[in-house]
Amino acid sequence: MERIIRQVELDDHYRNLTEADRYLPEATAADAITAAARQVARTISAACIVTFSSTGSTTLRASRERPTVPILGLTGRTDTARRLALVWGVHSVETMECQTFRDMVSNAIRVAREQGFANTGDALAITAGVPFGTPGATNILRIAWVE
Repeated sequence: MERIIRQVELDDHYRNLTEADRYLPEATAADAITAAARQVARTISAACIVTFSSTGSTTLRASRERPTVPILGLTGRTDTARRLALVWGVHSVETMECQTFRDMVSNAIRVAREQGFANTGDALAITAGVPFGTPGATNILRIAWVE
């Protein structure tokens, strides 16, 4: 299946078809942030989009946008990490829960490096919800540079 998927995604018409079939974001802050993350990742050639989500809703929104870069879905919950492993374009990683905004950014950079998604000088588009652990509260878009 992976071989077939990779071959289809290499087709010149694949991206056009994906764009034509894409749903417009809903008029919510969470959808606006996620749509913006997709555009930011494309504009700055980010290595990936990193999502922090306890329930998986932030990561599912990112996947629905069908970005051209991988989605690194970070969560502190095993059950969420397992569910996200089956979602389009998502590489799911169970990681420690973040307590502060600074922890979130450093954790995103560390995991992106460890998982082979980013190298020094790469940009990451990071989305999350604050306060942390609140389902459906995606309200942050942060660009971070890997040092």
